[in-house]
This record gives sequence, C-alpha cells and structure tokens, in this order.
Amino acid sequence: MSTEPKMKNQGPGGGPGGGPGRHGFRKPKNPVKTLARMFSYLSGNTPVLILAFVMVIMSALAGVLASYLLKPIINNLTDNLKMYINSGLTSDAARNKVFADLTVDVLKMAVIYLCGAVGTYLSSRLMVSVAQKTANKMRKELFEKLQDLPISYFDRHPHGEVMSRFTNDMDSVAMALEQSLSQTVTSFISVVGTFVMMVVLSPLLALVAVLMVVLMMFIVKKVGGKSAKNFRNQQAALGDLDGYIEEMMQGQKVVKVFNHENIASKEFAEKNNTLKNAATRAQTFANILMPIMGNLSYFHYAVTATLGAIMIVNPFGWGGIFVITLGDLGAFLQYTRQFAQPITQISNQTNMLLSALAGAERIFEVLDENPERDCGKVRLVLAEKQQDGKLCEVAGDPFKNFATTFKEDNYLCLAWKTPENSEGRATLTELRGDVRFENVTFSYVPGHVVLNNVSLYAKPGQKIAFVGSTGAGKTTITNLINRFYEIDEGTITYDGIDIKDICKDDLRRTLGIVLQDVHLFKGTIRDNIRYGKLDATDEEIIRATKIANAHSFIKKLPDGYDTMLTADGMNLSQGQRQLLSIARAAVADPPVIILDEATSSIDTRTEHLIEDGMDKLMQDRTTFVIAHRLSTVRNSNAIMVLEHGNIIERGDHDDLLEQKGRYYSLYTGKAELT
Repeated sequence: MSTEPKMKNQGPGGGPGGGPGRHGFRKPKNPVKTLARMFSYLSGNTPVLILAFVMVIMSALAGVLASYLLKPIINNLTDNLKMYINSGLTSDAARNKVFADLTVDVLKMAVIYLCGAVGTYLSSRLMVSVAQKTANKMRKELFEKLQDLPISYFDRHPHGEVMSRFTNDMDSVAMALEQSLSQTVTSFISVVGTFVMMVVLSPLLALVAVLMVVLMMFIVKKVGGKSAKNFRNQQAALGDLDGYIEEMMQGQKVVKVFNHENIASKEFAEKNNTLKNAATRAQTFANILMPIMGNLSYFHYAVTATLGAIMIVNPFGWGGIFVITLGDLGAFLQYTRQFAQPITQISNQTNMLLSALAGAERIFEVLDENPERDCGKVRLVLAEKQQDGKLCEVAGDPFKNFATTFKEDNYLCLAWKTPENSEGRATLTELRGDVRFENVTFSYVPGHVVLNNVSLYAKPGQKIAFVGSTGAGKTTITNLINRFYEIDEGTITYDGIDIKDICKDDLRRTLGIVLQDVHLFKGTIRDNIRYGKLDATDEEIIRATKIANAHSFIKKLPDGYDTMLTADGMNLSQGQRQLLSIARAAVADPPVIILDEATSSIDTRTEHLIEDGMDKLMQDRTTFVIAHRLSTVRNSNAIMVLEHGNIIERGDHDDLLEQKGRYYSLYTGKAELT
C-alpha cells in the first residue's frame, strides 16, 4: 500500500480548510487577461476569421439596411395610392404603377435579406470550424500538460475534477467561440447601425431610444453581476460532483462490501443539490434577462408608436426637423424592435462568455501549473566496452533494442554520458544498477517527515527487500528512486551519479516497476504487455509472459493474446491482471526492477509458479522488493525493516533472525504487520 499521507482539511478543489480550493467560488483574478488568452488561440485561423467577420458584417448591415427600405416602400405606396385616387390616369395604369414600384422595392429588400442569410450561414459554418479547431488545440495542450505534471499534482486533485476540465470547461469555451464571438459582433454592429439610422429618421425618437438603452444597461449590469458569480459557483460545483462520481465508480466494490450505498447516495445527493442550487441561481439570473428586456422593448415600441403618430398628425419642431412621414415611422418602429434584440443578445452572450471565462480560467490554471522539474543533463547512450575497460560512445538508439543490447551483446553496453567538463570532455559511466541512499529525508507535506535520514545501498544484481508496517515509508523509497518526488535532504545516486543530474526519461527507462494496484489499458493483452516496450516483437512478448507464467492462461482465452481487455481488465481475475503487469515489466528487461507488493494479489500456488520466472527476471539485476509476505523476501541479499520512516534493522534473513528483533517477531508470528 502507498505510504503517502492523505491531505487533511482539503476542499474539493484542493484548497485548505475544506474551502473552495483553487477554482473556488471567487471572481477571475483577471477576466480581461483570461479573455485575451482564450482568444489568442484563434491566431492560427486568421484568414478564416477574417472571412467569417466579413460575413458577419455583411449579415448585420443587411439587417440594418433591409429595415430602412421600409421607408421608401411605405412612402412610395402611399404616394402612389394618392396618385391613384387623385390623378386623372386610368385605374389600370395607376394600379400597374403601384404594383410595379412595390415589386421593385420588395425585390430590393429580398436581395438584401438573401445576402444577410448567406452571410449568417457562412459565418456560422466558419466559426464552428474555428471553434472546434481551437478547442482541439486547447484540449491537446491540456493533455500534454498533464503528462508533464508531477505525481504530487494528481495527489491533490481528484481525477474526476481534472476530467471536468476536459469536458464541461472545454465545452463552455467551445460554445462561446462558436456562438458568442460572432453574435456579439453582429449585435454590436446592429446596435450601432440601428442607432445611426434611427437618428437619421428622427432625432427625437432616437433620444427616447437612448433613454431606454440606459435603463436596459443598468438592468444588465445588476443582473449580469449576480449571474457571473453564480456561473462560477456552478462550474466549481460541477467539477466537485464529477470528481465524486468518478471516485465512487472506481470504488463500487468497496462501497458494496461495507454497505456504504446509503451514505454514498446521501453524499451524492448533497453534492447534486449543491450543483442544482448553483445552476438554478445561475440560470435564473441568466433567463430573467430575456423577459425583462422583451417587456421593456414592447414598452419602448408603444411609446415610439404613440409619439410618432402624434408627430405625423401634428407636426412640430424647429424648422421641421421633428417632422416625419409614415414611412419614417414604419422604418423606425422596425428599428425599435431590432434595437432591443441585439442588446438582449449581448446580455445573453455575456452570460455565456462569463461561463466560458470560468471554464477557461480553470483550464489555464492547469496549463500554468509548474511542470515536473528536470534539470538532468546526464543521458543514456550506447557504448562499446573495450578490452582495457575503456568506454567509447557508438551510434545507435539505446532505447530501440534496450533488452537485446543490454543482455546479449558482449561488446556493447549502456552508459551514462555526463556532459563535457571544463576540459571539454564528456564522461561515460557504465550502467550497472548501483543505487545508494545517503542521509535521505523526505516529506510529502512539510512538517510530516516520512523518511528520516535513511541510508542504504543496493549493489548491481542485489535483491533488497523492505518490510514494515503500513506507512513506514517502503513505497516512498521506490517513489524516490523514480524521482516521482524530490527529496528534502540527502542524495540518491545511480552508478555514482546523483539522480537529480540524470534526465528523468532516461532514468525511468532503466527502471521496471510492478505495482500493487494494477492498471491495464483498453486494448488487447498483446498491446498491454507491449506497453513495457513499444517495439517488442511477438517472440519477446511470449518470452516475457513465460517468465511471469502468464503464457498458459493467455493461450486458454478465446482470442489468446488478442483478447480485448475492458474496464481496466475486469474481464480477468486479479491474479491474472497482476501476472500481466509482471510480464509488462519483464518485456522491458531493465537493469533495476521494483516490485511493490507485486504478489499481494496472487494466491500461494500462483506465487510458487512465478518464483522461478521472477528469479530469472531478477538475475543480474538490482531488485527492490516490498512485500507483506515474509516468505517472498527470504532469499534477499539484504532486508530493511522500516518503522516510522527509519530503518531499525538491516541484514539478510539469517542475520535478522539471530538479532531476535522486530523481523524475528514478525517471522515467528509474535508480531503482525499493520
């Protein structure tokens, strides 16, 4: 079991004191900066964006211009009707002129509306393409960033909460880019264009519209401010709920074994209600804007119609500037309806942008996390070992045929290449698997020491075992060898080189590890074993499975090595999954192997079956073994007994029995591991 302590007093987002955490119920630190950064991802689509915005502008201007054509249509129609009534023309000629002029005006309006429809269609298609490409880019960066984050980040953040950033938050960003950007521009152009045309038609009625806009903006500010806060709460509650669901789904067996269903349902209901309340408040404030703005627009329409009718019947004003025609009023009333609509759309898109900003901020929080530090400059290379023992680097990929090169070639070996020194020469050190701890102190959380001044060594080919109670620090030692965490004090050397100076990729490539908790990926058994060495041949895979004694049960499966594994290999037994994990390490064939309670899920009979294979696997390799079963560590070169982060006893099996200390008590049954 892992010795990592659970973080105490953590909220769902990883914050202290059970509070809101990193993405908690707070305003964005810099919404303008977040918005600019979100839109910076559009830079690679500049030509498409330019074309899309041209279409957006064409669509918006078409809507404004088409409404203005109501003025000549109404005025021409009224003038022609007067002429039809008052002129001496024949009724057929007058009627034909009326319909001819009306047809021309209507066709003009139809052409303009058609241009607007084409612009709307093309801009929508283009923005959808841009939005999905942008979301694809952000999602890719987010996933690549997760690969660079240290293990400690995932200790602090539930998996479901991290997944929420890929789904809910990313969807919010994509939706905002698809709709909000183009609609905001369209609405802005419509508002400006409509207002200009309203001033041209009637300055007095335009003044009434300005007063109405001021009232609308005041309402938008008040309601929008409350909406922004609740949208942030909604996003945070959604991430918390996703994390809880993911945790419960992974632990369903534990939930059922301990009859925890009712409590789990109660906890889920509480989190679900929190999301419901947050979403209800957010959507309530977002949705009330539409009816409020709609009712205000109807009121504005009635006031404009009444005042305009008075101005037509009883003209007044300085020099006739407030005199309007019936066509002016008809076009103005159309603009009145249009004027409120884009303002309402802007307010609605503001809500969507606020939701997207909350999601984008959570995505950028991950992207801004400090990556796993790697200052190592010592690299793994292929070298030729001459008769005098001198090493010379040779061309070749040390990873491509790692096992073959390391085991079967008598002249080639792997070596650590230290960068050029002051004399301009690089140093080569043969990879042997010599691992040493010197006065190492480590803590996951400052102030809670897990390893206290630990010193030990493992010479090439030795098997070192760790025993002790849960939380004693056994797994922590193996985590530090992999540099999953950085030590507080002391040094860890590998073939005499401080592991901080070794490139992490090269370091971990030389380490094989079999964990207690087996994770298998979706795919065939063959693919899962090949995960240990991506270019492994079928012969190497079969050899590895025979070492782990997995070959026999694999051949009995309906599809053999091509059997598909689903749901983390749940169609196999726990012991079979563990055997595949051991085979995955065997195919990598590294010089150092770590077995973290690797046989804890294997029955005694299966354990005996793989002992010979494990001995072959560990031959000439440095091996670290963590086990609760003391029978599995009897043949170790050295056994370390740990308690509370200290090595209290060390020696081989016989030496420790002679000491009659903690190991003796455990082995004879006088004490038990807890």
